[in-house]
Amino acid sequence: MRSGEGSTAAAAAAEEEKVKVAAPFRLAELGLRVCAVPLAVASVWEMATNKQVDETYGEVRFSDLSGFRYLVWINAITAAYSVASILLSSCKFITRFDWLIFLLDQASAYLLLTSASAAAEVVYLAREGDREVSWGEVCSYFGRFCGAATVSVALNAAALLCFMALSLISAFRVFTKFNPPSQSNSKQQLSQEQGKPVVSG
Repeated sequence: MRSGEGSTAAAAAAEEEKVKVAAPFRLAELGLRVCAVPLAVASVWEMATNKQVDETYGEVRFSDLSGFRYLVWINAITAAYSVASILLSSCKFITRFDWLIFLLDQASAYLLLTSASAAAEVVYLAREGDREVSWGEVCSYFGRFCGAATVSVALNAAALLCFMALSLISAFRVFTKFNPPSQSNSKQQLSQEQGKPVVSG
């Protein structure tokens, strides 16, 4: 009986310790999700409203470039997911879906990374050009367009940093649910393997 009571008390103590450790992470997680929303929305707005007309070369819009369109869609999806996760965070039942939150945070981080890479490549080519394929830079003609695109990519990168941190926090929350094997369980398993009777202390 003493062994059983000791195991129960140890499990309860471990669970209480988990709650104490997880509390600051919950606050940090909420703060990061709140920060990610305006960053993603601002990135969408900056890019979606980006256009410029030049008397010589005509008009250029963000929709003319697939990398910029991809950034807008990914940031819009990420912002919507962030808002949904903030609203659901106050519901107790959401703790049963920590694995799903973990996977969605990971997916959001990877999508933001790909969108940042795609848009940054377009911005680089617009600013520097590519001599190997005889592409000239265009930002000297569409400076305002390039500036707005650069700001949008920077905001996207900031949202990416938020989701990188969120991925680590959600991973911590998921994997701390697994208790390490207790000493009594280890002794019992070892005794069973050796064929000896278990002696409870």
